Amino acid sequence: MIPLELIDTADLPDGGTLRLMRRGQDFMILFGRNELMSSRLRGSEEALATLSYARLGGRPHPHILVGGLGMGFTLRAALAAIPADARITVGELLPKIVEWAKGPLAHLFGDSLDDPRVAVEVRDVYELIAGSRAAYDAILLDVDNGPDGLIHLANDRLYGKEGLRAAHAALRPGGVLAIWSAYPDKPFTDRLGRAGFQVDEVKVRATGGRKGAHHVIWLAIRS
Repeated sequence: MIPLELIDTADLPDGGTLRLMRRGQDFMILFGRNELMSSRLRGSEEALATLSYARLGGRPHPHILVGGLGMGFTLRAALAAIPADARITVGELLPKIVEWAKGPLAHLFGDSLDDPRVAVEVRDVYELIAGSRAAYDAILLDVDNGPDGLIHLANDRLYGKEGLRAAHAALRPGGVLAIWSAYPDKPFTDRLGRAGFQVDEVKVRATGGRKGAHHVIWLAIRS
């Protein structure tokens, strides 16, 4: 078996560490024993972007907020879908993730970080949401393994009543709040509805094909 190699680590503000690992040509980001993402599995991260943009119905000059840079799959899929007059703001909490995107993971990001439609802000995405009013056409969140603060405890506020109300206010009418999860969560679906969203829970393959584990994407439309 090809050995697992540690490439780098990133310390989290709440304690704990992310580890960037490589096995052969495959890269993984781990938190403890949890595999947060892998270069082998990109289908659901890409679907987070493509399904969200499809819900916008081709509106002009869209502004999309992406929470979490990850391995760049959501960003690249969004860039491939949106028009030339669109904007993408990426909120990334950890400077080290941005370093990885320009270093050991640069082959996954391609030229996406140099695209003039993209601006990366090294900030908590919650601050970008809570400080905005009708600023975004879509908010795409892939910052945890589900609707709870696994990696950054403060992320719990993204998924609670106040955080969902803040996201509702930050979206333009008809805008989309899309949230990636490794698993379903019925109480969270209900909270989205109570926050004023029309909710569609979509199962997608992690691989992007016909086989493999399912992930969940909530597509919540601001009425």
